[in-house]
Amino acid sequence: MAWVESIQKAIDYMEARLLEPISLEDIAGEAHVSAFHFQRTFTILTEISVGEYIRRRRLTLAAQELMQSSNKVIDLAYKYGYDTPEAFSKAFRRQHGISPSEARKHAGKLTFYNRLTIQVQLKGVEPMKYRLEETKGFQVVGRKRSFSVVNEENLREIPKFWDQVNKDGTDKELFQINNGPIEGVLGVCVDNKNEKETIDYWVATAFDGDYPSQEFEQLNIPASKWAVFEVSGPMPEAMQKTWSRIFSEWFPTSGYDHAGTPELEVYTSEDPASPDLYSEVWIPVK
Repeated sequence: MAWVESIQKAIDYMEARLLEPISLEDIAGEAHVSAFHFQRTFTILTEISVGEYIRRRRLTLAAQELMQSSNKVIDLAYKYGYDTPEAFSKAFRRQHGISPSEARKHAGKLTFYNRLTIQVQLKGVEPMKYRLEETKGFQVVGRKRSFSVVNEENLREIPKFWDQVNKDGTDKELFQINNGPIEGVLGVCVDNKNEKETIDYWVATAFDGDYPSQEFEQLNIPASKWAVFEVSGPMPEAMQKTWSRIFSEWFPTSGYDHAGTPELEVYTSEDPASPDLYSEVWIPVK
């Protein structure tokens, strides 16, 4: 349950500072995880991003203050983090469907978002298939891109990265050279320790030796204990469902924590649309 408590502590931290500038790094620090891992966990559990949650809560409070006070719209705009009344009015209308002036006149319905409370639900009807596995350190080779986790850039850009490597034949070359301890092409997430709020994302494969291609870089994966989850079904739905269940069902009750080292998605060369497609998620645990 410490895992649930740490996420709730980070949410409480956001709530206490809704009217202040607040960074994803600071929020994640309350949960004792990296910005990337907190953002991913939060988005999987709530189906919205950290930034969107903060925007919704600020506009909810702004609507309440608008209806209960005579404060000017321009003052509310600055108070709730907007540079101009126009930007505030645009965001307000997008959430509530009416303008601030219409809200003050009670001329329409408002959309209120309450603060989040994380709870564990006991499910277990559909079993999760996983195994624990330990590996020595090994090497992967492939292509790397760096992405910011601020404003969810990584969520938008990583699928485009995959589209590119699928179109230019990189994935086929990676399947051909794969000779390491894990079979398949890997999606590898690595926290960038040198630059906060960024990650390095690799499309790679396990390879033993020095690969001569200048197009590929090399990354060492440390010796790890892994929770390896089976993924069955077409992409991307099956993979997304598995990630959701890992964070909402497995981690809260497993007694394990994320080890903070690179995590892997393992893909085969089968048809990604096949209902019988087999894939895996490898999460380093401690």
